[in-house]
Amino acid sequence: MTTPRGPWDPSERTAPPTPGPVPRHRLWLWLALLTAVALIALALARAFPEAIRTSDDKASLFYQLGLVVLVSTALLRGMRGTIGQHLKYAALWAGIIAVLALGYAYRAELSDVPQRLKLAFNVGTPVQVAERTLVVPQGEDGSYVVDGLVNGQRVRFMVDTGATQTVLSPDDARRLGLPVDTLDYGYEAETANGKGYSAAYDTRSLAVGPIKLEGFRVMVNKAPMSGSLLGMSFLQRLDAFEFRDRRLTLKWREDEKGRAY
Repeated sequence: MTTPRGPWDPSERTAPPTPGPVPRHRLWLWLALLTAVALIALALARAFPEAIRTSDDKASLFYQLGLVVLVSTALLRGMRGTIGQHLKYAALWAGIIAVLALGYAYRAELSDVPQRLKLAFNVGTPVQVAERTLVVPQGEDGSYVVDGLVNGQRVRFMVDTGATQTVLSPDDARRLGLPVDTLDYGYEAETANGKGYSAAYDTRSLAVGPIKLEGFRVMVNKAPMSGSLLGMSFLQRLDAFEFRDRRLTLKWREDEKGRAY
């Protein structure tokens, strides 16, 4: 009868494998990888000389390169697989490094991408691009459309520098709860379609994005309109407005309480 042997039996122990020499193809692959890293570092240093100005910057760069050498040396001893697999991994890492380098080189342009996307897809929604600065993109038909809030309710306006007043269409005024049928349409004005009549209405507030004007007067048009107009009575209350590059830029001022004026 044979006595079973346990894991502590000396006869069951095996010696750990002795690492052999590194295959030549791995060594060449390792050297190629280090050369690529060095070339990328040199290219970045030339492209951005301001990034390495002090001795601490140089020491940090050499430390990071040394870390790459150390880690790659450890990986060199443990690599398994064919040369094709190693080349794939090397190409993958080279691509990742190249993408990171390009992202850093064009970081200023990439930082504008969220704003560009908002301008492209948020039709009618002004985009704040700087402190007290809004941008409204031009529509495909050449008009500038912006969503505002009248007494807290949404109204879509078309910006019209030819309109002296800001005008609500009868449909929008009715939706806001105004008694359209009983208003006093005593204001007469010349329009492209002849004489027009409107009624004055003092809103609690009119807001376009963060621009909020309290007690703002609008005119309610008597005749039907395709939409409401954001006229010069609003634009002239701003600090500045400008049409350029298919964009309308609005700038405003604020008092000590943060209210636009």
